[in-house]
Amino acid sequence: MMAQTLAQWRSLGPRADLWVFGYASLVWRPEFAAAESRMARVHGHHRCLQMWSRVNRGTPDCPGLVFALMPGGSCTGLALRLPHDEVEATMPRLWAREMPNPVYDPKWLLCDTAQGPVRALAFTLSRRSPSYTGPLDSEQYRDIFARARGRYGSTQEYARRTHEGLLAHGIEDRALARLLQLAEPATP
Repeated sequence: MMAQTLAQWRSLGPRADLWVFGYASLVWRPEFAAAESRMARVHGHHRCLQMWSRVNRGTPDCPGLVFALMPGGSCTGLALRLPHDEVEATMPRLWAREMPNPVYDPKWLLCDTAQGPVRALAFTLSRRSPSYTGPLDSEQYRDIFARARGRYGSTQEYARRTHEGLLAHGIEDRALARLLQLAEPATP
């Protein structure tokens, strides 16, 4: 799939840069030096904390959650530009981070930015994926926030860092803010 994605990028032109749409941890921990970062809005997909994580943010016995870009709605995140000359060297690291298992569906999405539209690589999730949680209720989120922890830390920490990263870029996600309230201890 990475080879196919690189071939699609090459078809964009002989000197095309690679734009990547960050909607969760790529906002606060991209692990590559973006030559440019733009606030961007994607229509037709939304950010949601509805993807099982049995390694990074949970375990097989106590699965955690990570964000997914799902069909429907819209999402504000960052369009990150990787210069043409760095794409071939950087893509394997980006791919290993986002696609250690072929869970996501890499797609080219149109991102609206203040400087004009860009076509960016985004890692999306289908509702048919076995990693999609389906709807979760408040009690399930509370339990996952309280217990799920994987090799990179807890689901709660990941959700909080994503929220803080979005806010640092002036991006408000009210749905995420409401979810994080579920992680707060109940007041008597």
